[in-house]
Amino acid sequence: MTSANTQVRICEAGATQRPETPKPARKPSADSLRLTCGAAQHCEPDLGYSVVLGTAFFEAEFAMNRLADVYRPSLSLLNDLYQLTMAYGYWKNGLADRTAVFHLFFRSNPFDGGYTIACGLQTAIDYLANLQFNDDDLRYLETLTGADSQPLFENAFLDYLGNLSFEWDIDAIPEGTTVYPHEPLVRVCGPMLQCQLIETPLLNLINFQTLVATKSARVCSAAGVFSQPPTKDRVIEFGLRRAQGIDGGLSASRASYVGGCAGTSNVLAGNVFEIPIVGTHAHSWVMTFDSEQEAFQRYADAMPNNCVFLVDTYDTLEGVRRAVEVGKRLRESGHEMLGIRLDSGDLAWLSIEARKILDAGGFPDASIVASNDLDERLITSLKLQGARIDTWGVGTKLATAYDQPALGGVYKLGAIRDDDGNWQHRIKLSEQTVKVSNPGILQVRRFESDGEHRGDMIYDELLDWRTGDEATMIDPADAYRQKRFPADVTSRDLLTPVLRGGEVVYASPPLAEMQHVVHAELQATPSAVKRFDNPHEYPVGLEQGLHELKSQMIRDARARK
Repeated sequence: MTSANTQVRICEAGATQRPETPKPARKPSADSLRLTCGAAQHCEPDLGYSVVLGTAFFEAEFAMNRLADVYRPSLSLLNDLYQLTMAYGYWKNGLADRTAVFHLFFRSNPFDGGYTIACGLQTAIDYLANLQFNDDDLRYLETLTGADSQPLFENAFLDYLGNLSFEWDIDAIPEGTTVYPHEPLVRVCGPMLQCQLIETPLLNLINFQTLVATKSARVCSAAGVFSQPPTKDRVIEFGLRRAQGIDGGLSASRASYVGGCAGTSNVLAGNVFEIPIVGTHAHSWVMTFDSEQEAFQRYADAMPNNCVFLVDTYDTLEGVRRAVEVGKRLRESGHEMLGIRLDSGDLAWLSIEARKILDAGGFPDASIVASNDLDERLITSLKLQGARIDTWGVGTKLATAYDQPALGGVYKLGAIRDDDGNWQHRIKLSEQTVKVSNPGILQVRRFESDGEHRGDMIYDELLDWRTGDEATMIDPADAYRQKRFPADVTSRDLLTPVLRGGEVVYASPPLAEMQHVVHAELQATPSAVKRFDNPHEYPVGLEQGLHELKSQMIRDARARK
């Protein structure tokens, strides 16, 4: 393997053996405090809960961050066992504090698309900022046994975990940024054991939200949310009832909002993430009464300031006419009907006919909301058919990422310091070219001109290329595909500091600002890359020196077989 003494901007000092002293309580991030307490000050509400399961009795208090508000104070066991067994192996072999660098990335864009939207970083920051092994965690690990029925972990290791003070330097691409295969979304540098322990939770927290944010951006693009000039169309996420569990629903609502949705039906997500919530009534409300007319009127009496009538319980167009009649009475009382919702049938034709009825009845501003297993392709089709829908309720296909339920993100070792403190590059080989990893301490440089993204270059901070140099990038799958950028072209690094020495140094913007980032990023993305069918491949390559290093490492490794 190659070595380097090059000075780099992260992880300059190797970690030392930690004294086994009690770990100080970590200060919650200001963002976590703002969302849970309403102000940047520590507060201790009595939010304890109890669960009885058989004869077992469990109690926990919620910690001061959004994840623990829903689950439990410690999520350190949110992990795969092999992360802990490797950590134990590093500890036993004296490698726990060896400095290493890992990268989290994915290998292909989801949904056969041309781009991906980064998401989930703030959730990951919340997790990392509060990560510690508490007494309950350690007691459980103490019960685990190996094949010989002996303890899997010795007590000294469990004590080590209990006293662990995390020291990572972590860089990440901000949420809402367009990203592409093989680009590191997250870079983790620190003691080997500590880097290994967060592989699974980082993948869990980043993969799904990135997937759903990408789906949301595609759906919102189809609806015209990102059009220039913008349309009045909006997308509402309706997926909680079909989502994969509590966190599947919460994470999907958050990521959908980042990706461009105007709101969600998920009340808990509204409370936790400050997302606008939307909802009126279902078919069961209409079926409760003797007539549809009565159902609409009773609802208007109860909630005159929140009237969107679901009109397809019986006869859709008759339902629209009844909504108009109730809307007129509502107007006489000083309120306004907001719109109607279509949930079945020929949505294009019904929306056109409904628009005629609403306009003729004096409700030209009433919205037409549509639902019924919508996604970006069906919305595109409805638009082409002249549908008069302006609000799109998208549930199952969005919250579950229906056509691709996993992103396929991975977490790979890129470099490690040797006993002399020199960096040693590391590479994973494979019979599949796409699965060969990139060595080094990686960063992504995005080149732009005339307001458009022109290409992303992955470079190694251990090598000689520096910002301001002329850049040549090479397609890792085809060395003859090369792209050059002059030294004076506009460019920026995508990875930004998030934690230094285990402490948060990044102020995550509000979700609404992340939406604006998505909008700006998609405006700068070439239109051919944004096509749903056969999108153009956005240029991403390795800096020439990194490509040459990687090629040499592959040749050397295969020659040793």
